[in-house]
Amino acid sequence: MRVVETAADCRGALAAARAAGRTVGLVPTMGALHAGHASLMGRARAECDVVAVSIFVNPLQFGDPQDIAHYPRTLDRDLEVCAASGVDVVFVPPVAEMYPGWPAPVATTVSVRGVSEGWEGASRPGHFDGVATVVAKLFSIAGPCRAYFGEKDFQQLAVVRRMATDLSLPVEVIGCPIVRESDGLALSSRNVRLSPEERRAAVVLSRALAAGRAQLDRGVGYSSAVAEAMRAVVASEPLVRLDYAVAVGAGDLVACEVIEDPSSVRLLIAAEVGPVRLIDNCAGAEVVAPAPATVPPTATATATATATATATATATATPANERQLERIG
Repeated sequence: MRVVETAADCRGALAAARAAGRTVGLVPTMGALHAGHASLMGRARAECDVVAVSIFVNPLQFGDPQDIAHYPRTLDRDLEVCAASGVDVVFVPPVAEMYPGWPAPVATTVSVRGVSEGWEGASRPGHFDGVATVVAKLFSIAGPCRAYFGEKDFQQLAVVRRMATDLSLPVEVIGCPIVRESDGLALSSRNVRLSPEERRAAVVLSRALAAGRAQLDRGVGYSSAVAEAMRAVVASEPLVRLDYAVAVGAGDLVACEVIEDPSSVRLLIAAEVGPVRLIDNCAGAEVVAPAPATVPPTATATATATATATATATATATPANERQLERIG
């Protein structure tokens, strides 16, 4: 496995691979890797000849200085995860490599109107401009490739897809199913910051999504009713402060009151659990998927980190059709 810190070295390595007739898969990350990231690497490994992973905590997508200050950084373990996942190239740039002149303001940024403006975009102004900018740079550095993103950040995935299409980038953007712990909590690098009580409370997000989808399964055809069912579940957990719980079109992320086809709907939820902002989502109709594997729930922040490392190794060694996929309810 080759670890590089400059855009030139990363670009050169991947260009050489393509010149030799090999296909490239890219997995952009901000590090603090867990089994969800490992599942992306596994998918890329199965579909591409060369797998590249970027590890970069992007300052442009953090509006709160405390949020980026507390974001976990575990580079040594991340490199072990990459090696165990069969990654060929790891791109670990310093901030100045991605944004020359930093901390001076970045003069050129990418903004994707429409899909970026609601929900996370409204709650975190500028966040998706930061995401679109760094991903556009990573796509430029990587060159023609397949790029793998988790569906947990569903709005981010929509933003990246729209950006790649609008800018005619030679990248196929591939969304991969959410990986969850056995109690339903979506894996996130932020979970390690939860206290034991907060960790138990955080499961209410997936329970709320299950309640929303149960409404759709019963034939409820109004997004307001589906959203109210989700909000009611979250209201039962005093440690969780809901930001939004909505039913939106899976393509445009716009809430429409009348739901004619649940399969075209995505349920989105975001909340603060202690000091941590968590997001989750699910499809409005059950998606046929392979039987889920088990990622054990954790009880403390320390145990979460340990279990995540173990789960990552497990997910890496497990065939794609046996890993846990998104199932709510």
